[in-house]
Amino acid sequence: MKHKTILLCGGTGLIGNRLKSFLNNAGYRVTILSRQSNLENVPDHFFWDPTRDFINPDAILNANVIINLAGTSIADRRWNAKRKQDIMQSRARSNELIYKKLTELKVKPDVFISASAIGYYGNRGDELVTEESPPGTGFLAETAQPWELSARKIESLGVRTTILRIGIVFSMLGGALPKMIQPIQMMLGAPLGSGDQYMSWIHIDDVCSLFIKALTDRKWSGVYNAVSPHPVTNKELTEVLARLLDKPLFLPNIPEFAIRTLMGEMATLILDGTRVSSHKAEKSGFKFQFPDLEGALRDLLDTGKQSNSESAQQSVADR
Repeated sequence: MKHKTILLCGGTGLIGNRLKSFLNNAGYRVTILSRQSNLENVPDHFFWDPTRDFINPDAILNANVIINLAGTSIADRRWNAKRKQDIMQSRARSNELIYKKLTELKVKPDVFISASAIGYYGNRGDELVTEESPPGTGFLAETAQPWELSARKIESLGVRTTILRIGIVFSMLGGALPKMIQPIQMMLGAPLGSGDQYMSWIHIDDVCSLFIKALTDRKWSGVYNAVSPHPVTNKELTEVLARLLDKPLFLPNIPEFAIRTLMGEMATLILDGTRVSSHKAEKSGFKFQFPDLEGALRDLLDTGKQSNSESAQQSVADR
């Protein structure tokens, strides 16, 4: 399937930017579908607005593969009723719009891959959940279910469809990891709440490789968990990070009530736990480059140091 055109929806976010590089390096032509209207005149960028049921018709017409990562961020501001509605609708509505436009085409794409999230399972304690586990309860589970149903509509058009339930993505360029590192570097790090809640994480490069596996392996259809083989508790993660950063942990756990007071309902993102299995992906032939937490964090921290060094050298050169 090399050299075919991939339409990457939501391709300007954390995963999208990295995935685009992976796809380009693998020999694919990547076009981007974005809600940023200022990118309309950039080559291979197209505008869409699912809230207005609009998509540039040229974007979808020549796509052999469609990957949809689109969705309003769940973690950049506190949740209120409107924000929660935006989060939920932005996901299902984008898939619905793609489905609608595909029904108008005589020639359909070969593959459709939709992001989802392990929020589908809700707060499950130390239960090990698989793709066959029932959905949980709470806002994140209520968001993921219609999100996935909207993706399955595209499958009804005869398009091979894969849904990746993505865990906590670790990258130095954004997401959760830099926010976890900052208080530890300031020697203010501590486990959150009980610290016993499971965090099903994944290195950003493994996420991108999973998308490529779903793209290239025709046996991949249906739902796959996009998490590392070794989920850890919040306490374990905090301790490993502190050791790698060579910083002490001497503060008591941050109490749950304080986190809920600060974050409101959004506190569920860090206080709820989900222990998610990656067995299906591994059994289906996927090999993780970073299966273990320490190796993944070492790679990311080393990459971050290298990027900072290169930026500093460039800054000096520009003076």
